Amino acid sequence: MRPTKRLIALGVASVLLAACGHKDKDAPLAFAPADTPYVLANLDKLEDDAYEALLAQANSELPGEVAQMKSLADDLETKGNAEGARLLKAFAAEFDGKTAEAALKNMGLDIKTGSAIYGIGLSPVARVALADPAAWEGFVGRLETAYGKKLESADAGGQAYRHVTLSDSGLQLVIATVGKQAVVSLLPADAAQPAIRQALGVDRPEKNLQEDGRLADLAKDKGYKDYAVGQVDLVRLLPLVAAGKDPLFSTFLKHQSAKTGEPVPVPPPSCVTEANRIAARVPSLSFGYTRLDLHHQEQRVDVALADDIAKAFSGLKVELPGLGNDASGPFDVSLALPVEQLRAFFTAQSDAVAAKPFECPAFVGMNDSFAKLGSTMQQAAIPPFGDIRGVRIVLDSFKPAVGGQQMPTFTGRVLLATRNPSGLLAMGQAMLGGDFKLAGDGKPAPLPQNITTMLGMPGWAAMNGQAIVVGVGEGEDAKLDEMLMGAMGDAGRLNRLHLSGDMYRAWIDVMADKAQAYAKSMNEAAGAEGAPDDQAAQAASAERSKKQFEAMKAQAARVVQISGEVHVEDKGLVVSGAAEYK
Repeated sequence: MRPTKRLIALGVASVLLAACGHKDKDAPLAFAPADTPYVLANLDKLEDDAYEALLAQANSELPGEVAQMKSLADDLETKGNAEGARLLKAFAAEFDGKTAEAALKNMGLDIKTGSAIYGIGLSPVARVALADPAAWEGFVGRLETAYGKKLESADAGGQAYRHVTLSDSGLQLVIATVGKQAVVSLLPADAAQPAIRQALGVDRPEKNLQEDGRLADLAKDKGYKDYAVGQVDLVRLLPLVAAGKDPLFSTFLKHQSAKTGEPVPVPPPSCVTEANRIAARVPSLSFGYTRLDLHHQEQRVDVALADDIAKAFSGLKVELPGLGNDASGPFDVSLALPVEQLRAFFTAQSDAVAAKPFECPAFVGMNDSFAKLGSTMQQAAIPPFGDIRGVRIVLDSFKPAVGGQQMPTFTGRVLLATRNPSGLLAMGQAMLGGDFKLAGDGKPAPLPQNITTMLGMPGWAAMNGQAIVVGVGEGEDAKLDEMLMGAMGDAGRLNRLHLSGDMYRAWIDVMADKAQAYAKSMNEAAGAEGAPDDQAAQAASAERSKKQFEAMKAQAARVVQISGEVHVEDKGLVVSGAAEYK
């Protein structure tokens, strides 16, 4: 009986393994070529918490986004693009006064099940699962009505699609219902059938991203959740652009040339070589959520770096007090500025470019930029700047200037870490004047009267062997020792940030008020007699900015706190951010 049991067990295991290994052959990523230069996709169906979080975020942003779309449509109409204006207004109407869930339902889209945006070369393709194909067709019909004419119908390998050439861009928008998916792509207006067939998925790529597993492996390696995982592959992307032969980019160059009257640029062979040279330094960028629910959004961005760049900073421990602690103040930011190491690194990069300058016209400007960078790095060696290690700023309170006030009212501390605190103090004494003395024992000493009079509040300074800290406002003297004695940064740590909800809202209010005042002045200027031709466009841009900040104010009402950190590890730069919501 034992051999029989083993055979049965083996058979059952084989079936289970086959079932586990099964992948949906019609999932959006099954149509994305494995060598796509960019992609953003769900790897699995969204969990309920994640889906609700995305809807809540969208609902808070929609009013501002709709207002911006309407403003942009007005701008297009002013510039004579009536068709584009009507189309954009119709798209805005799909969201106007609706929740995100209701808008998606009206369009027939099912973003919870699966979606992907990827490139066939540089040409973007979006594939989204459909909950209701008839509703999707109705949405496309509403866009047609707004556009003012029926989209052209065509067929590619038995797959029906509609398309429209976008103004005089030389590009066409392709729209189709493929099985249970909506497909939208941007292709050259003269795209041949093979390109259209591949965009629609009639012809599958020889190897696709789902089989390749690149994105899934990336998510596992970086700790991304299986939704909204993205990657920009610069090793593939930059040479495509530099060669100038990609159909989409080539079409763009031809139409730009037609507008300017200049001949179509023909990139020399050096462009591809040098694009590869640049991409080798920064091969890719990827991003994804590490946590997503109704009250938390945590994201991570990874910038892959060449081995020598990563090694220059991944093991570096910057002696900045507080960089090793979790930032916790209402506004609390620590920024590593190891000038000695930065100067050595960027001087080496400048020397490398000087030894082998770029020749491609698209990159030749970098020669001058790196030359200036090298010069700046030499100047940075001058004390006391060459001794700086980093800065930490903590604000405990902030109130914007009102009435006739010239400055906002705030209390807080600023710490500057340096290899030579005494030298920095000497410079400060020379600039401040008076007889300001400060011992290196970490004990606070009052700032000179001329400084406190100017600030309108008391102030103190303290110093030890690694930093100087200045505090302004009542009670800040008692907090200076804690700043000086903060933990140093661990290996590779470059930045920490924390912002309370109240502080975030205060700053957003200030920026929104400034945007509103600027928009008002621009609108008044646009209506004045003899206003410049571009004044109306500037006014429209200011109006969009105002509406964006109005939307941000609404979103800010939900914020409990925002935090972030930056570090360099063996594979590159990591930027993490987190937001907690009510």
